[in-house]
Amino acid sequence: MLYFAYGSNMSIRRLRARTPSAGFVTVATLHGHELRFHKAGRDGSAKCDAFASGDPGHRVVGVVFELDPAEKPALDRVEGLGQGYEEKTVELSVQAGRIVTACTYYATHIDPGLRPYHWYKHHVLSGARDHGLPELYLRRIEAVAAVADPQAERHRREMAIYAG
Repeated sequence: MLYFAYGSNMSIRRLRARTPSAGFVTVATLHGHELRFHKAGRDGSAKCDAFASGDPGHRVVGVVFELDPAEKPALDRVEGLGQGYEEKTVELSVQAGRIVTACTYYATHIDPGLRPYHWYKHHVLSGARDHGLPELYLRRIEAVAAVADPQAERHRREMAIYAG
């Protein structure tokens, strides 16, 4: 199955910790959507959302991965399907004007006053850089204000996947 990641799951290290079969397919663009850090996470911080703005000038750039369908329930659990995220099928633009269809998650619990934790933003940026997302898009993500996680152990645990 094809899955479109636009937030922390763009980090292959993070995604493979959740779905070991994840394999890179392509970078893709979702038109009429805007990347926002406003999904209310269970930990009290902001997570990413591909917000359906309806504005044709808005776009979310992300990564399409192929996953073993048997791993989808595990991904649904960690993403909070039905508890802050729902899923939908999207049409994505890829190189040479081709269209790819994939599933993705979108936020249903939104709080624009929240900020992402530093470690979460690091996951997003790491994945975006690793897959060569456009420099202007990277700068927009870098400009998002982040806050320290009050649970230092969670921060350490989240960053541990990048050690070594």
